[in-house]
Amino acid sequence: MSLPADTHVHSEWSWDTGGPYSSAAGTMERTCERAVQIGLPAVVFTEHLDFSAWQVDTRDIAEHLTVLVGSDGTLQPPPMDVVGYLDCIDRCRRRFPGLQILTGVEFGQPHRDGEAAKELLDLSELDRVNGSLHTLQVGEQQYEPPGLYRLWPADKVMWEYLAEVPRMMAGSDAFEVFTHIDYAVRYWPTGEAGPFDPKRFEEGFRRAMRSVADSGRALEMNVGSKLRPWIIEWWTAEGGRAISFGSDAHEPDWLAGNFPEAMAMVEHYGFHPGHRPIDYWTR
Repeated sequence: MSLPADTHVHSEWSWDTGGPYSSAAGTMERTCERAVQIGLPAVVFTEHLDFSAWQVDTRDIAEHLTVLVGSDGTLQPPPMDVVGYLDCIDRCRRRFPGLQILTGVEFGQPHRDGEAAKELLDLSELDRVNGSLHTLQVGEQQYEPPGLYRLWPADKVMWEYLAEVPRMMAGSDAFEVFTHIDYAVRYWPTGEAGPFDPKRFEEGFRRAMRSVADSGRALEMNVGSKLRPWIIEWWTAEGGRAISFGSDAHEPDWLAGNFPEAMAMVEHYGFHPGHRPIDYWTR
């Protein structure tokens, strides 16, 4: 079976990967070269679209991003260079005519920053808009999971994260795929809280997945970290009908990582590919 599109990929046009803040290890052209090399038929460059600042501990971020942290301890992501990004897309399409190259963004917290996004670009002109929940609001500040685990007990972080997912579904119609529902799991403090047991939070995950399914959106099978079979099992049980595959690649070598294993896993639960590589897998 041929590979599906990788619909969650970052290049130098994502603020945490390139620009003036790093050596731009994950350039768009190199990623396209990698796609051709491994036989990937299509790639969607979903660059980060973030607006609101959040509190960070510099120990939790890459060294090249510390220049974005202000004296108050907040990281303010720079605005996406939409013109530069689209110009680079055009150049890559000319250089790699056999590879389908699509436009997109990974919109962080779309239920909070919808108006800001409208001032920067027209999302409807993009091929794919992924929605991500990276931060939670705590008083006047926002925090990512690493910071939240320092503020709250680990269980509270997980429950609060999962409780925010239905609010995000209800609060924005700007995105079509919900990404990495296991985002808070990635930072679980094993040393303090012990190994992560998804069964302890099953009710929360199922409720979150049900809200995604009821909204008609697809759930992303994010293969950028450990594959978690319980995600597709519970997604299916809660009425999920569509999935996309995303590596969350920030470097070319990460592209389509674990795709064969993920494809076999979702096929086991009755999902099948569409007519085009970019199509959702559905059941």
